[in-house]
Amino acid sequence: MRLPIMAGLATAAVALTLYPLFREGAWFWTGMGAVLVVTVVSVLTTRPGVPRRLGPPFQLLALSLYLGVVFASAQAWAWVVPTTDSLVTLAALAGEGFADIQRYAAPVPSNPGITLLTAGGVGLIAVLVDLLAVRLRRAALAGLPLLALFTVPAAVMTDPLGWPAFILGAFGYVGLLAADGRERLSTWGRAVLVRRTRGVGAAGVSAPGRSTPISLSGKRIGVAAIALAVGLPALVPTLAPNPLFGFGVGSGNGGGGNTITIPDPIASLRGQLTRNGNDTVLTYTNSDNVPRYLRMYSLDTFDGDRWTMSQPKGRPQNSVADGPLPPPPGLSSDVPVKEVTTRLRVSDAVENLSFLPLPYPANTVRVDGDWRADETTLMVFSTHDTAGGQAYEVGQREPAPTPELLGRVPPNAVAEVGERYLALPPDLPPQVRFMGLRLVSDTDTPYEAAVKLQNWFTSSGQFTYSLQTQGNGSQALLDFLTNKTGYCEQFAAAMAVMARTLGIPARVAIGYTGGTFLDGAWRVRTHDLHAWPELYFHGVGWLRFEPTPSGGLGQATAQVPDYSRPPVEAPGTQGPSAGPTPDPTSTDASDPLNPSRRGLRDPDANILDTPAVVDTGLPVAAKTGSGLLILLLIVLIPAGWRLVARHRRGRLWAGAPLPVGAPLPAGAPPVADARAGQSETVRLGRAVRGTWRELIDTLHDLGLGHELSETPRALARRLVERHELDAEAAAAVTRIASAEERLRYARTPGEIPSLRGDLRVVRRALRAVVPRGRRLRATLLPASTLLRLRRAGGSMLDGFDRLENIRLWPRRDRPEGPAEPAEEHRVLTGSRR
Repeated sequence: MRLPIMAGLATAAVALTLYPLFREGAWFWTGMGAVLVVTVVSVLTTRPGVPRRLGPPFQLLALSLYLGVVFASAQAWAWVVPTTDSLVTLAALAGEGFADIQRYAAPVPSNPGITLLTAGGVGLIAVLVDLLAVRLRRAALAGLPLLALFTVPAAVMTDPLGWPAFILGAFGYVGLLAADGRERLSTWGRAVLVRRTRGVGAAGVSAPGRSTPISLSGKRIGVAAIALAVGLPALVPTLAPNPLFGFGVGSGNGGGGNTITIPDPIASLRGQLTRNGNDTVLTYTNSDNVPRYLRMYSLDTFDGDRWTMSQPKGRPQNSVADGPLPPPPGLSSDVPVKEVTTRLRVSDAVENLSFLPLPYPANTVRVDGDWRADETTLMVFSTHDTAGGQAYEVGQREPAPTPELLGRVPPNAVAEVGERYLALPPDLPPQVRFMGLRLVSDTDTPYEAAVKLQNWFTSSGQFTYSLQTQGNGSQALLDFLTNKTGYCEQFAAAMAVMARTLGIPARVAIGYTGGTFLDGAWRVRTHDLHAWPELYFHGVGWLRFEPTPSGGLGQATAQVPDYSRPPVEAPGTQGPSAGPTPDPTSTDASDPLNPSRRGLRDPDANILDTPAVVDTGLPVAAKTGSGLLILLLIVLIPAGWRLVARHRRGRLWAGAPLPVGAPLPAGAPPVADARAGQSETVRLGRAVRGTWRELIDTLHDLGLGHELSETPRALARRLVERHELDAEAAAAVTRIASAEERLRYARTPGEIPSLRGDLRVVRRALRAVVPRGRRLRATLLPASTLLRLRRAGGSMLDGFDRLENIRLWPRRDRPEGPAEPAEEHRVLTGSRR
């Protein structure tokens, strides 16, 4: 019975790792119910006389009945027996669950469909674990389905997995292996009677309630492996920004590391837009009372499957607390700008947001904490702090280009931007490129092409806004352009890709639209989360465009920027595109659009020339020294513990306690005399015992050995004779042994002088007879302290043994026979086969 129960407990322990995937806890109780049902059926089908092959079919049947009772009892006969209606209901719920999984990003709500899939999946894992561990007796292989269950949150979540959940799951698996081992050992032989011993005897026999060496070794290996699996990542440098448990040298999840954990902005965007609630994320006011988009992430890489962003980089001098942010890439000083001050406050309910929502481009940011600015994108992020509950002020120098100015941007004048913002995957469908070229065939400048693309998505192309379609890969992009139905992610991705096919540097930004004005402030809500493209123009820099249909067709707060609305020209007048186009090779320094103009900032200039990384300001040597110092302090913990114990034992002789039998002060009443005598006896006993234990610890530290069966007198004789101690040391060790002997065996110990000086003499003499290396080891790694740690671990493992020996019902009555002696216990030996 032990093995089926441990299989169920192991599955339940590993299932606890799923908690980050859900917002509520309804899934947990439903999943634990499924595990309980499978376990109960397993226990019943492992009873003697029941064929083991019936276990898995009965478990699947019981699991199906359980899910029907929980989710479709109203359609079942007598609330239990499945009917056609109940099966149809379960199938519909399963379909809704699959659809919701595609719609929501973790953490997902515990709605009936998702809960049904979770409980069914956990129940199937429990059946597989039981099949491997109980039916096929392959407990080690049962770790494979448990590992599959464990990898679900590790693969889905961007945040590190909590180490307490990992420890519980690992202990569940180790417990399953231990139960399987005990079941196997129980078949090796028959029980015989041997004398009960206090310690461990031959063949690994120990007293009842204590672990045998074999049992202790296995459990120590298991506990040590779990401890190393959790603790070792804290000492090993991480190769990725998201280590398994969220700590380690270089981890960037807020613990003082030098990297930033990059979330999945696309997954977060999908989850937030499809949420049932529409909570307030932040509020802001600004000096001109005009709504502005608030950007958090800048996605610069399209690999054919999805848009992602490069690791943000910010040097210590780019801390927002030290002064203005880096200048906006590509913005010329001749472009008119508008100075705006914005004050924002993020809701306290926002969690794990390491990027500040900011209007682009920000010039100054006043915020509490260590926040850095990425030079090429001006994203502001932190490896230590989060935006939740933050109130901050942003100073902005917003470009205000006119359509006429943008219309003078010549074609092919942005070649030096590099491949970062022009790169496209080789498997991009050619239809996308041809479609873009056909749309802008009648345009002459990059600006006209960008406006033409935007107008095609928002009006002339007859696109519709819908949250039902998903995906942003190459094929999904082509499907979107063909079906003309999607939501903001697909509109932004499509325009950015098509702009790159036309030679216009482009990227995708994710943040919030301007929100709604309410009670004197702009209020930004969950459904205002948005994606839009940013296109690069020389002399102006990065500009926002809005291809998502607004108003009733899409997100109500999305707005087309003013500079993307060319003025309507009267008949016979020249439009912006017909204006004079400067020569791209011109060296006129007064032309703000000239690529050779001084002061023009390359958005990628610092990436190749002076790559920067986020660090804490400390050089590598200082960090290495700090790590070595911490490691040294950890190694010296046993030595410090030993010094503390020695100091405490030395203080036991402080105050010169009265020897037993010495007269008390005159005039003391008889009762006080008796109590004082008892108190002095206790103090004297503690001092003698402390001295004796210090001597034993010294022998362990120096490797001189001590047996429990050795009496104090025999120990003193051995030390004097074997190590040839001088007269002073011999007399000192003899006095210590005599005091311990009298305290143990004498009715009245009598007068015992202070032994502090004797202990000092013996320690000095014993250290003189051992080599220098052994003395150094006794100081830095005292064996007595390590022995105490080992005993404490053994006591903890003995507690596990006591738990394993608990029985839910008493043993069966044995046949009448001679009574078993009280001082004997059972062990397994021989063979009964």
